[in-house]
Amino acid sequence: MAFYLKGVKLSHKKNTSPEKAEKISVNSVTIPMSMHIGRPANAVVKKGDTVAVGSLIGEAAEGLSSPVYSSVSGSVQGVGEILLSNGMTGAAVTIESDGEMTLDSSITPPTINNRDDLINALSKSGIVGLGGAGFPTSIKFKTDKPIEYLIINSAECEPYITSDNYTMLTKADMMEYAIETLVKFFGIKKVIIGIEKNKPKAIAKMRELSGKFNNASVKVLPTVYPQGGEKVMVYHTTGKVVAEGGLPIDVGCVVCNCTTVAEIGKYLKTGIPLVEKVVTVDGDAIENPQNVIAPIGAPIKDVLEFCGIKAEIAKALYGGPMMGISVTDLEKPVLKNTNALLAFSQKQAFVPKTTACIRCGACANNCPFGIDPVAILKSYKEDDYLGMKKAGALLCMECGCCSYVCPAKIPNVQNNKLAKEAIRKEAQREVK
Repeated sequence: MAFYLKGVKLSHKKNTSPEKAEKISVNSVTIPMSMHIGRPANAVVKKGDTVAVGSLIGEAAEGLSSPVYSSVSGSVQGVGEILLSNGMTGAAVTIESDGEMTLDSSITPPTINNRDDLINALSKSGIVGLGGAGFPTSIKFKTDKPIEYLIINSAECEPYITSDNYTMLTKADMMEYAIETLVKFFGIKKVIIGIEKNKPKAIAKMRELSGKFNNASVKVLPTVYPQGGEKVMVYHTTGKVVAEGGLPIDVGCVVCNCTTVAEIGKYLKTGIPLVEKVVTVDGDAIENPQNVIAPIGAPIKDVLEFCGIKAEIAKALYGGPMMGISVTDLEKPVLKNTNALLAFSQKQAFVPKTTACIRCGACANNCPFGIDPVAILKSYKEDDYLGMKKAGALLCMECGCCSYVCPAKIPNVQNNKLAKEAIRKEAQREVK
Protein backbone atom coordinates (compact mmCIF):
# COMPACT_ATOMS: atom_id res chain seq x y z
CA MET A 1 0.00 0.00 0.00
CA ALA A 2 1.35 3.43 -0.99
CA PHE A 3 2.39 5.78 1.78
CA TYR A 4 1.34 9.41 1.51
CA LEU A 5 2.67 12.40 3.36
CA LYS A 6 0.26 14.00 5.81
CA GLY A 7 -1.80 17.09 5.19
CA VAL A 8 -5.32 18.38 5.77
CA LYS A 9 -8.71 17.96 4.17
CA LEU A 10 -10.11 21.26 2.94
CA SER A 11 -13.45 22.32 1.55
CA HIS A 12 -12.87 22.60 -2.20
CA LYS A 13 -15.07 25.66 -2.82
CA LYS A 14 -14.52 25.29 -6.57
CA ASN A 15 -17.26 27.73 -7.53
CA THR A 16 -15.89 28.76 -10.93
CA SER A 17 -16.25 26.84 -14.15
CA PRO A 18 -12.90 25.38 -15.20
CA GLU A 19 -14.02 25.30 -18.84
CA LYS A 20 -14.68 29.01 -19.33
CA ALA A 21 -12.61 32.18 -19.06
CA GLU A 22 -13.55 35.65 -20.25
CA LYS A 23 -10.89 38.02 -21.56
CA ILE A 24 -10.91 41.50 -20.07
CA SER A 25 -9.40 44.77 -21.24
CA VAL A 26 -8.06 47.62 -19.11
CA ASN A 27 -7.13 51.25 -19.72
CA SER A 28 -3.64 50.92 -18.33
CA VAL A 29 -1.24 48.41 -16.80
CA THR A 30 1.55 48.73 -14.27
CA ILE A 31 4.08 45.96 -14.80
CA PRO A 32 6.71 45.31 -12.10
CA MET A 33 10.25 44.39 -13.10
CA SER A 34 10.29 41.85 -10.27
CA MET A 35 7.68 39.12 -10.67
CA HIS A 36 10.04 36.22 -10.18
CA ILE A 37 12.54 34.77 -7.74
CA GLY A 38 15.92 36.41 -8.33
CA ARG A 39 17.15 39.78 -9.49
CA PRO A 40 14.66 42.27 -10.99
CA ALA A 41 14.69 42.86 -14.72
CA ASN A 42 16.16 46.17 -15.91
CA ALA A 43 13.63 48.52 -17.50
CA VAL A 44 14.60 49.31 -21.12
CA VAL A 45 11.79 51.78 -21.93
CA LYS A 46 11.12 55.37 -20.92
CA LYS A 47 8.19 57.76 -20.77
CA GLY A 48 6.75 58.45 -24.21
CA ASP A 49 7.92 55.19 -25.81
CA THR A 50 5.40 53.32 -27.93
CA VAL A 51 5.08 49.61 -27.22
CA ALA A 52 3.06 46.69 -28.53
CA VAL A 53 1.91 43.43 -26.98
CA GLY A 54 5.07 41.39 -26.49
CA SER A 55 7.51 44.32 -26.69
CA LEU A 56 10.46 43.89 -24.34
CA ILE A 57 10.19 46.41 -21.50
CA GLY A 58 12.46 44.72 -18.96
CA GLU A 59 15.72 42.98 -19.80
CA ALA A 60 16.71 40.06 -17.58
CA ALA A 61 19.55 40.92 -15.20
CA GLU A 62 22.62 38.71 -14.97
CA GLY A 63 22.20 35.51 -12.99
CA LEU A 64 18.79 34.46 -11.73
CA SER A 65 16.29 36.73 -13.47
CA SER A 66 13.58 36.84 -16.14
CA PRO A 67 12.66 39.33 -18.89
CA VAL A 68 9.40 41.28 -18.81
CA TYR A 69 7.17 42.16 -21.77
CA SER A 70 4.37 44.61 -22.39
CA SER A 71 0.90 43.09 -22.07
CA VAL A 72 -0.85 45.86 -24.03
CA SER A 73 -0.11 48.13 -26.96
CA GLY A 74 0.11 51.81 -26.18
CA SER A 75 2.34 54.49 -24.69
CA VAL A 76 4.69 54.27 -21.72
CA GLN A 77 3.53 56.73 -19.06
CA GLY A 78 6.57 56.32 -16.88
CA VAL A 79 8.94 54.09 -14.95
CA GLY A 80 8.64 54.41 -11.19
CA GLU A 81 8.82 52.62 -7.87
CA ILE A 82 5.90 50.68 -6.40
CA LEU A 83 5.38 48.62 -3.27
CA LEU A 84 5.65 44.98 -4.34
CA SER A 85 3.63 42.07 -2.99
CA ASN A 86 6.62 40.91 -0.90
CA GLY A 87 6.66 44.20 1.01
CA MET A 88 9.70 45.61 -0.81
CA THR A 89 9.76 48.42 -3.35
CA GLY A 90 10.80 47.92 -6.95
CA ALA A 91 10.65 49.42 -10.42
CA ALA A 92 7.50 49.14 -12.53
CA VAL A 93 6.53 50.35 -16.00
CA THR A 94 3.12 51.99 -16.43
CA ILE A 95 1.60 51.79 -19.92
CA GLU A 96 -1.58 53.45 -21.17
CA SER A 97 -3.38 51.08 -23.52
CA ASP A 98 -4.52 52.22 -26.94
CA GLY A 99 -7.16 49.50 -26.94
CA GLU A 100 -5.79 47.89 -30.09
CA MET A 101 -3.73 45.09 -28.49
CA THR A 102 -1.38 45.16 -31.49
CA LEU A 103 1.21 42.39 -31.46
CA ASP A 104 4.88 43.39 -31.66
CA SER A 105 6.06 42.96 -35.26
CA SER A 106 9.30 41.29 -34.16
CA ILE A 107 7.52 38.29 -32.63
CA THR A 108 8.30 35.02 -34.34
CA PRO A 109 8.51 31.41 -33.11
CA PRO A 110 12.01 30.50 -31.90
CA THR A 111 14.11 28.09 -33.94
CA ILE A 112 15.03 25.07 -31.86
CA ASN A 113 17.75 22.77 -33.18
CA ASN A 114 19.42 21.69 -29.96
CA ARG A 115 19.35 21.84 -26.17
CA ASP A 116 21.06 25.25 -25.99
CA ASP A 117 18.53 26.74 -28.40
CA LEU A 118 15.71 25.52 -26.17
CA ILE A 119 17.27 26.90 -22.98
CA ASN A 120 17.81 30.23 -24.74
CA ALA A 121 14.18 30.26 -25.89
CA LEU A 122 12.92 29.52 -22.38
CA SER A 123 15.12 32.34 -21.07
CA LYS A 124 13.64 34.82 -23.55
CA SER A 125 10.03 33.68 -23.03
CA GLY A 126 9.63 35.44 -19.69
CA ILE A 127 8.02 32.28 -18.33
CA VAL A 128 8.37 31.59 -14.61
CA GLY A 129 6.74 29.08 -12.30
CA LEU A 130 3.04 29.90 -12.66
CA GLY A 131 1.83 27.79 -9.76
CA GLY A 132 2.84 30.61 -7.43
CA ALA A 133 6.60 30.25 -6.88
CA GLY A 134 7.76 32.44 -9.78
CA PHE A 135 11.07 30.61 -10.28
CA PRO A 136 12.49 31.35 -13.78
CA THR A 137 11.64 28.23 -15.81
CA SER A 138 14.79 28.22 -17.93
CA ILE A 139 16.95 27.82 -14.81
CA LYS A 140 15.16 24.58 -13.90
CA PHE A 141 16.26 23.02 -17.17
CA LYS A 142 19.71 24.60 -17.28
CA THR A 143 21.38 21.76 -15.41
CA ASP A 144 24.21 19.32 -15.99
CA LYS A 145 22.32 16.65 -14.06
CA PRO A 146 20.25 14.15 -16.08
CA ILE A 147 16.49 14.71 -15.99
CA GLU A 148 14.81 11.37 -15.39
CA TYR A 149 11.34 12.72 -14.63
CA LEU A 150 9.38 15.72 -15.85
CA ILE A 151 6.61 16.03 -13.27
CA ILE A 152 3.71 18.20 -14.40
CA ASN A 153 2.10 19.54 -11.25
CA SER A 154 -1.65 19.69 -11.86
CA ALA A 155 -2.88 19.23 -8.29
CA GLU A 156 -4.34 22.73 -7.80
CA CYS A 157 -5.05 21.78 -4.19
CA GLU A 158 -6.03 25.17 -2.73
CA PRO A 159 -9.72 25.99 -2.32
CA TYR A 160 -11.44 28.21 -4.90
CA ILE A 161 -8.75 28.10 -7.62
CA THR A 162 -9.61 26.53 -11.01
CA SER A 163 -7.24 28.33 -13.38
CA ASP A 164 -4.96 25.29 -13.78
CA ASN A 165 -8.00 23.11 -14.36
CA TYR A 166 -8.92 25.53 -17.15
CA THR A 167 -5.48 25.02 -18.67
CA MET A 168 -5.81 21.25 -18.69
CA LEU A 169 -9.26 21.32 -20.30
CA THR A 170 -8.55 23.98 -22.95
CA LYS A 171 -4.81 24.05 -23.64
CA ALA A 172 -3.84 20.40 -23.86
CA ASP A 173 -2.54 21.00 -27.39
CA MET A 174 0.00 23.52 -26.10
CA MET A 175 0.97 21.18 -23.29
CA GLU A 176 1.49 18.41 -25.85
CA TYR A 177 3.80 20.58 -27.97
CA ALA A 178 5.83 21.57 -24.92
CA ILE A 179 6.17 17.98 -23.65
CA GLU A 180 7.26 16.75 -27.07
CA THR A 181 9.95 19.43 -27.33
CA LEU A 182 11.20 19.17 -23.75
CA VAL A 183 11.49 15.38 -23.93
CA LYS A 184 13.31 15.51 -27.25
CA PHE A 185 15.99 18.05 -26.38
CA PHE A 186 16.49 17.36 -22.66
CA GLY A 187 16.45 13.57 -22.96
CA ILE A 188 13.71 13.22 -20.34
CA LYS A 189 12.95 9.56 -19.66
CA LYS A 190 9.51 9.79 -18.01
CA VAL A 191 6.70 12.35 -17.86
CA ILE A 192 4.22 12.12 -14.98
CA ILE A 193 1.16 14.33 -14.69
CA GLY A 194 0.18 14.50 -11.01
CA ILE A 195 -3.43 15.48 -10.46
CA GLU A 196 -5.89 15.26 -7.57
CA LYS A 197 -8.82 12.88 -8.00
CA ASN A 198 -11.43 15.66 -7.57
CA LYS A 199 -10.91 16.75 -11.20
CA PRO A 200 -12.45 13.92 -13.30
CA LYS A 201 -12.74 15.88 -16.55
CA ALA A 202 -9.15 17.07 -16.33
CA ILE A 203 -7.97 13.54 -15.48
CA ALA A 204 -9.67 12.22 -18.61
CA LYS A 205 -8.14 14.99 -20.73
CA MET A 206 -4.67 14.42 -19.32
CA ARG A 207 -4.94 10.67 -19.87
CA GLU A 208 -5.82 11.40 -23.49
CA LEU A 209 -2.75 13.64 -23.67
CA SER A 210 -0.39 11.19 -21.99
CA GLY A 211 -1.57 8.44 -24.34
CA LYS A 212 0.17 10.27 -27.17
CA PHE A 213 3.57 9.57 -25.62
CA ASN A 214 5.32 6.30 -24.86
CA ASN A 215 6.89 7.63 -21.68
CA ALA A 216 4.03 9.66 -20.16
CA SER A 217 1.43 8.74 -17.55
CA VAL A 218 -1.13 10.29 -15.22
CA LYS A 219 -0.83 9.78 -11.47
CA VAL A 220 -4.19 10.32 -9.76
CA LEU A 221 -3.54 11.53 -6.22
CA PRO A 222 -5.66 11.79 -3.06
CA THR A 223 -7.36 15.12 -2.53
CA VAL A 224 -5.27 16.24 0.40
CA TYR A 225 -3.71 19.66 0.88
CA PRO A 226 -0.82 20.48 0.19
CA GLN A 227 -0.71 17.90 -2.60
CA GLY A 228 0.70 20.55 -4.94
CA GLY A 229 3.77 21.28 -2.81
CA GLU A 230 6.83 20.60 -4.95
CA LYS A 231 8.53 18.10 -2.62
CA VAL A 232 5.19 16.50 -1.80
CA MET A 233 4.46 16.09 -5.51
CA VAL A 234 7.87 14.54 -6.18
CA TYR A 235 7.36 12.01 -3.40
CA HIS A 236 3.82 11.08 -4.34
CA THR A 237 4.59 10.61 -8.05
CA THR A 238 8.03 8.99 -7.91
CA GLY A 239 8.63 7.90 -4.32
CA LYS A 240 11.80 10.00 -4.25
CA VAL A 241 12.63 12.21 -1.27
CA VAL A 242 14.11 15.67 -1.79
CA ALA A 243 16.40 16.37 1.14
CA GLU A 244 16.19 19.50 3.29
CA GLY A 245 17.83 22.32 1.36
CA GLY A 246 17.84 20.21 -1.80
CA LEU A 247 16.11 20.61 -5.15
CA PRO A 248 14.05 18.12 -7.19
CA ILE A 249 16.85 17.89 -9.77
CA ASP A 250 19.00 16.32 -7.03
CA VAL A 251 16.80 13.23 -7.42
CA GLY A 252 16.48 13.52 -11.20
CA CYS A 253 13.21 15.46 -11.27
CA VAL A 254 12.06 18.75 -12.76
CA VAL A 255 8.64 19.92 -11.57
CA CYS A 256 6.60 22.30 -13.72
CA ASN A 257 3.09 23.58 -13.13
CA CYS A 258 0.68 22.57 -15.92
CA THR A 259 0.00 26.20 -16.88
CA THR A 260 3.75 26.78 -17.09
CA VAL A 261 3.99 23.85 -19.49
CA ALA A 262 1.14 25.23 -21.60
CA GLU A 263 2.83 28.64 -21.77
CA ILE A 264 6.06 26.95 -22.89
CA GLY A 265 4.17 25.29 -25.72
CA LYS A 266 2.50 28.57 -26.69
CA TYR A 267 5.82 30.41 -26.81
CA LEU A 268 7.56 27.69 -28.82
CA LYS A 269 4.69 27.63 -31.33
CA THR A 270 3.98 31.34 -31.64
CA GLY A 271 6.87 33.32 -30.16
CA ILE A 272 4.41 35.23 -27.96
CA PRO A 273 5.99 35.68 -24.51
CA LEU A 274 4.17 35.57 -21.20
CA VAL A 275 1.87 38.62 -21.28
CA GLU A 276 -1.46 37.44 -19.84
CA LYS A 277 -2.77 35.14 -17.13
CA VAL A 278 -5.90 33.14 -16.47
CA VAL A 279 -6.98 34.21 -12.99
CA THR A 280 -9.70 32.73 -10.78
CA VAL A 281 -11.75 35.52 -9.17
CA ASP A 282 -13.82 34.37 -6.19
CA GLY A 283 -14.69 34.99 -2.55
CA ASP A 284 -17.88 35.96 -0.75
CA ALA A 285 -17.47 39.62 -1.77
CA ILE A 286 -17.62 38.74 -5.50
CA GLU A 287 -20.94 38.82 -7.36
CA ASN A 288 -20.00 36.56 -10.30
CA PRO A 289 -17.07 34.25 -9.47
CA GLN A 290 -15.32 33.24 -12.68
CA ASN A 291 -12.03 32.74 -14.46
CA VAL A 292 -10.81 35.74 -16.42
CA ILE A 293 -7.93 36.24 -18.82
CA ALA A 294 -6.20 39.41 -17.69
CA PRO A 295 -3.19 41.24 -19.08
CA ILE A 296 -0.24 41.15 -16.71
CA GLY A 297 -0.13 44.47 -14.89
CA ALA A 298 -3.91 44.95 -14.88
CA PRO A 299 -5.12 46.68 -11.69
CA ILE A 300 -6.68 44.19 -9.28
CA LYS A 301 -9.58 46.59 -8.75
CA ASP A 302 -10.46 46.47 -12.46
CA VAL A 303 -10.45 42.67 -12.44
CA LEU A 304 -12.64 42.44 -9.34
CA GLU A 305 -15.09 45.06 -10.65
CA PHE A 306 -15.37 43.14 -13.92
CA CYS A 307 -16.70 40.21 -11.89
CA GLY A 308 -18.83 42.43 -9.67
CA ILE A 309 -18.29 43.42 -6.04
CA LYS A 310 -21.33 42.75 -3.85
CA ALA A 311 -19.91 43.51 -0.40
CA GLU A 312 -17.25 45.72 1.13
CA ILE A 313 -13.91 43.98 0.75
CA ALA A 314 -12.21 43.44 4.10
CA LYS A 315 -9.47 41.18 2.75
CA ALA A 316 -8.14 40.51 -0.76
CA LEU A 317 -5.56 37.90 -1.62
CA TYR A 318 -3.12 37.06 -4.37
CA GLY A 319 -3.61 33.29 -4.62
CA GLY A 320 -5.50 30.90 -2.36
CA PRO A 321 -6.59 31.15 1.28
CA MET A 322 -3.81 28.86 2.54
CA MET A 323 -0.69 30.34 0.94
CA GLY A 324 -2.02 33.53 -0.60
CA ILE A 325 -0.51 36.96 0.02
CA SER A 326 -2.65 39.77 1.39
CA VAL A 327 -3.25 42.63 -1.03
CA THR A 328 -2.69 45.98 0.65
CA ASP A 329 -4.02 48.10 -2.21
CA LEU A 330 -6.52 47.13 -4.92
CA GLU A 331 -4.54 49.24 -7.41
CA LYS A 332 -1.81 46.58 -7.19
CA PRO A 333 -1.28 44.70 -10.48
CA VAL A 334 -1.92 41.17 -11.67
CA LEU A 335 1.49 39.45 -11.69
CA LYS A 336 3.01 36.69 -13.79
CA ASN A 337 2.35 34.14 -11.06
CA THR A 338 -1.11 35.37 -10.06
CA ASN A 339 -3.39 32.34 -10.40
CA ALA A 340 -6.24 33.75 -8.31
CA LEU A 341 -7.63 36.91 -6.77
CA LEU A 342 -9.89 36.31 -3.80
CA ALA A 343 -11.99 38.99 -2.11
CA PHE A 344 -13.68 38.43 1.25
CA SER A 345 -16.12 40.40 3.38
CA GLN A 346 -15.54 41.02 7.07
CA LYS A 347 -17.70 37.97 7.81
CA GLN A 348 -15.01 35.66 6.43
CA ALA A 349 -11.93 37.82 6.80
CA PHE A 350 -11.92 38.33 10.56
CA VAL A 351 -8.84 37.25 12.52
CA PRO A 352 -9.76 34.75 15.26
CA LYS A 353 -8.60 35.33 18.81
CA THR A 354 -5.48 33.42 19.80
CA THR A 355 -5.54 31.43 23.02
CA ALA A 356 -2.90 29.42 24.89
CA CYS A 357 -1.31 26.38 23.28
CA ILE A 358 -2.77 23.19 24.78
CA ARG A 359 0.05 20.94 23.47
CA CYS A 360 -2.39 18.85 21.44
CA GLY A 361 0.21 18.15 18.74
CA ALA A 362 -2.20 18.79 15.85
CA CYS A 363 0.28 21.12 14.15
CA ALA A 364 3.07 18.53 14.02
CA ASN A 365 0.70 15.63 13.32
CA ASN A 366 -0.75 17.30 10.23
CA CYS A 367 2.48 18.77 8.85
CA PRO A 368 3.54 16.96 5.64
CA PHE A 369 7.13 16.92 6.89
CA GLY A 370 6.48 16.35 10.60
CA ILE A 371 7.82 19.75 11.64
CA ASP A 372 7.17 20.81 15.25
CA PRO A 373 6.00 24.47 15.28
CA VAL A 374 5.80 24.51 19.09
CA ALA A 375 9.50 23.64 19.38
CA ILE A 376 10.36 26.14 16.66
CA LEU A 377 8.58 28.98 18.49
CA LYS A 378 10.21 28.07 21.80
CA SER A 379 13.67 28.12 20.19
CA TYR A 380 12.86 31.35 18.34
CA LYS A 381 11.97 33.13 21.58
CA GLU A 382 15.26 31.93 23.09
CA ASP A 383 17.36 32.93 20.04
CA ASP A 384 18.32 29.26 19.82
CA TYR A 385 19.23 28.99 16.11
CA LEU A 386 20.39 25.39 16.35
CA GLY A 387 17.14 24.49 18.11
CA MET A 388 15.10 26.10 15.34
CA LYS A 389 17.01 24.11 12.72
CA LYS A 390 16.62 20.84 14.64
CA ALA A 391 12.87 21.44 14.93
CA GLY A 392 12.70 21.72 11.12
CA ALA A 393 12.21 25.44 10.55
CA LEU A 394 14.15 25.47 7.28
CA LEU A 395 12.13 22.52 5.97
CA CYS A 396 8.86 24.46 6.34
CA MET A 397 7.24 25.22 2.97
CA GLU A 398 4.75 27.61 4.59
CA CYS A 399 1.71 25.63 3.48
CA GLY A 400 -0.28 26.74 6.52
CA CYS A 401 -1.54 23.31 7.63
CA CYS A 402 -0.25 23.93 11.16
CA SER A 403 -2.18 27.17 11.51
CA TYR A 404 -5.31 25.70 9.92
CA VAL A 405 -5.63 22.83 12.40
CA CYS A 406 -4.58 24.71 15.53
CA PRO A 407 -7.52 24.89 18.01
CA ALA A 408 -5.83 27.81 19.77
CA LYS A 409 -5.60 29.72 16.45
CA ILE A 410 -1.86 30.30 16.93
CA PRO A 411 -0.27 31.75 13.75
CA ASN A 412 2.21 28.87 13.48
CA VAL A 413 3.16 29.44 9.87
CA GLN A 414 3.98 33.09 10.54
CA ASN A 415 6.12 32.03 13.50
CA ASN A 416 7.93 29.52 11.30
CA LYS A 417 8.63 32.23 8.74
CA LEU A 418 10.08 34.48 11.44
CA ALA A 419 12.30 31.62 12.59
CA LYS A 420 13.54 30.96 9.06
CA GLU A 421 14.41 34.62 8.61
CA ALA A 422 16.21 34.68 11.97
CA ILE A 423 18.30 31.65 10.94
CA ARG A 424 19.24 33.29 7.63
CA LYS A 425 20.25 36.55 9.31
CA GLU A 426 22.38 34.67 11.85
CA ALA A 427 24.08 32.80 9.00
CA GLN A 428 24.87 36.13 7.31
CA ARG A 429 26.33 37.49 10.54
CA GLU A 430 28.53 34.40 10.88
CA VAL A 431 29.86 34.88 7.33
CA LYS A 432 30.78 38.51 8.07
